[in-house]
Amino acid sequence: MSKRAPIIALIGSDGSGKTTTGSALLEWMRRDRPVAFCHLGKQTGSVGRLIARLPFVGKRADRRITRTTEKTRDAGRTKLLPALIMFLFSMRRVLRFRRMLKLHRQGVVILTDRYPQIAVPGGLDGPAMTFSAENSTVVQALATLERGLYAWMASYEPDLVIRLNVDVATAAARKPDHNLKSLSRKIADVPRLSFGDAPILDLDSTEPFETMILKAEAAIADVLRHHDSVALESKHPC
Repeated sequence: MSKRAPIIALIGSDGSGKTTTGSALLEWMRRDRPVAFCHLGKQTGSVGRLIARLPFVGKRADRRITRTTEKTRDAGRTKLLPALIMFLFSMRRVLRFRRMLKLHRQGVVILTDRYPQIAVPGGLDGPAMTFSAENSTVVQALATLERGLYAWMASYEPDLVIRLNVDVATAAARKPDHNLKSLSRKIADVPRLSFGDAPILDLDSTEPFETMILKAEAAIADVLRHHDSVALESKHPC
């Protein structure tokens, strides 16, 4: 992996404050260097909420999609149509990741909202499909390919992971339109996520925003100083 510029990953469930925190950090980081803010999620939830807002049939369709997703996850078996949809959403993430890498190769510092991981398969930002003897050959092949794509993305370890932790009540109050069961599962996944040897800064997103931002800025500043020091040494070796 090229180390042309640091990659800072901001992770957390919906309702943990990623967007607000990311916007504040991006403004601060851009004061002295080029920085790109890249969203690396599949945004399946956004699509579901868009469907739910459709007149007459929206809410019913969204409930059916949610039930199918939960049933698939609980059964550990995936039918062909859901597998194809899951794979297409994963490919959407891969395309976003490739665009991020292109910016990274140009020397741009990267700040991400979400980051693909393989530590918790089926968990937040992990491969969606599960392996099962009950799956068809095609579904098993798709699951294998998806797992390989996530392993490839996860091989690009961030220089720093900022992990936002939040309780269910706070997240639900911030995101009242989100499915509570899905939101609770994502919140439980967050502390289990890891990204190889990448250092992780755990933050409580229910503490005062200014306090949380100062902690994040201090950790990012250390990463940037180290990068600048290494870059300077490479230009002017002894």
